[in-house]
Amino acid sequence: MYGPPVDLSFKDISSVTGALSEHPRSGLRPLNTNSKRKYLSRTLRLSNNSITDLVGLQYTLGFFLAEPSQLGWLDLSFNKLTCIDPVLCELHDLRVLYLHSNGIWNLSEIDKLGELQHLHTITLHGNAIETSKGYRKYAISVMPQLRTMDFSAVTHALTVLVTHANFILIGVNIGALYIIGGFAQSCVKVACAN
Repeated sequence: MYGPPVDLSFKDISSVTGALSEHPRSGLRPLNTNSKRKYLSRTLRLSNNSITDLVGLQYTLGFFLAEPSQLGWLDLSFNKLTCIDPVLCELHDLRVLYLHSNGIWNLSEIDKLGELQHLHTITLHGNAIETSKGYRKYAISVMPQLRTMDFSAVTHALTVLVTHANFILIGVNIGALYIIGGFAQSCVKVACAN
């Protein structure tokens, strides 16, 4: 049985390991611990701090959680992260990841999250990547298992559209446009409208 989140939000910490000297905030339900005084929770909240990177995340998870490998929900929203650290890909049981309102500016950072096969909910809004053209479709193409993105439902129709009809422009040749299409990966000649 797992209990409420281990809540280390609003602690004014600038690094993940800065949480080691903090006590979790108390909530409506009390946090339970095992015999080693590790919390019986699958959720860690580190939101609303000044965290700039995720150095020491695995150690911090092991410090607080009875079963860190079973972390299912990680809230890193409202921090100062500028990239998606590969350490997140080591969290194989992660289902919910909040990264909204950080400083992530490179859209290709999302590619790293494609390894998280159980991830069904993500927030990325409030980052500079949100202004990139095709941001939502790109994220869904990298993580087609998503059910919710930025607190909005991801429809099956949209998932099918971005994963099966992903066309890449490869060139224009006097009156014809050549594209490579989804499954067949074959070159198709499409007449250009005059």
